Amino acid sequence: MDEEQARRIGDRLRSARRQRGMSLRTLAGLAGVSVGYLSMVENGRRLLDRSSLITAFAEALQIAPSELTGQPFAPADPRSSEAHEAIPALRLALMGVTMAAPPDRRPPEVPVAVLAERVERANRLYHAAEYGTLAANLPALLADLHAAAETADGVVARHELLRLLADAYHPGCTLLLKNLGYTDLAFIAVTRAAEAIAELDDPVYSALSAFFHTHVLMAVGSPAEALAQATAAANTLQAHLTTPDAYALLGELHLISATCLTQDRKRSGKTRAEEVRDHLTEAADLADRTGETRAWHLNFGPTNVGIHHVSLNTDLGLHGEAVQAKDGVRPETLAEAPGRQAAFHADLGRSLTHLRGREAEAVAALLTAEQIAPQRIHANAPVRNTVEYLADRQLPTGAARDLRGLAHRIGLSL
Repeated sequence: MDEEQARRIGDRLRSARRQRGMSLRTLAGLAGVSVGYLSMVENGRRLLDRSSLITAFAEALQIAPSELTGQPFAPADPRSSEAHEAIPALRLALMGVTMAAPPDRRPPEVPVAVLAERVERANRLYHAAEYGTLAANLPALLADLHAAAETADGVVARHELLRLLADAYHPGCTLLLKNLGYTDLAFIAVTRAAEAIAELDDPVYSALSAFFHTHVLMAVGSPAEALAQATAAANTLQAHLTTPDAYALLGELHLISATCLTQDRKRSGKTRAEEVRDHLTEAADLADRTGETRAWHLNFGPTNVGIHHVSLNTDLGLHGEAVQAKDGVRPETLAEAPGRQAAFHADLGRSLTHLRGREAEAVAALLTAEQIAPQRIHANAPVRNTVEYLADRQLPTGAARDLRGLAHRIGLSL
């Protein structure tokens, strides 16, 4: 890097800092450098040639490094890569352990309550979009639960552990399916959960198993089969609505049925929209009955139904209705599920993108989603497509700069 390059980078850095309204001291603190060093960089007296420092300044300013260097370089997102790095161990756990072939290990010498807390934590990690930590923890958790179930003292104790085992496989399924793209491993996870549930002979848990199986069928491009699975589970569950949790699960089945319909291109657009609204109405009625719940480690209730109003209209291409549906929805109500909050803002951004003159709002919504749950947003294919689409639109200077920063962080070169 020569002196002229250093001067240009310094000018770009000063311009970006001032545009963000940051003082020298604030930016230096965020980037972990001294004020004197930052001042010398801005004045072209120091060469900013370390990629780690360029990235630190870019992240502090929420811009792409290319805004400073004039040329792109590969993004580094260790939080996203951690989840993929944990896949070999998780794959081995899923393929190597079954109900018929439990792990060759001693069961953990802890009370069942400790195992239950580990399962609860796994589900919290999923909803918090902490995918790397979840993926790293799942293999040992699944092995411990299998070993504990194998040596359980009596049917009651074994059934309790089988429920925990299913509740541990399910976040693994959705993690692998929705967020990492390992559809085959997700199918194994949901199948392992079904094996544990089959032994329970519990129709409500069987409906829960079908709920997760529905996600897999949608992911492999079979919305009609997925809808049939969800419908059969809902019909079975109707005869066993004896607890508030059962009503919450029925509500989730209506929401997943509506999602299946948005993907079924064999139905006309009008038919899909009408049937989606019918399921949303059923879900809303059930949510009024249950209130906000954490049943089955999910988030059924009025807020999640409201979030689905936005997402489903977005997927149907009814973008004006999706944006209108946001009114009255308070995603922050789901304080323990930032992943769902991020999904709301991402889907809102996707719809705003298609409304003339609201592209800057769309960028702002996508940035809000990223701030809440970066790992979820960086791995989200519809968000990536939206960013690429927005890149070809005429945006205000600030919004264009924000978009380039987001594109870099999710691995797109614009």
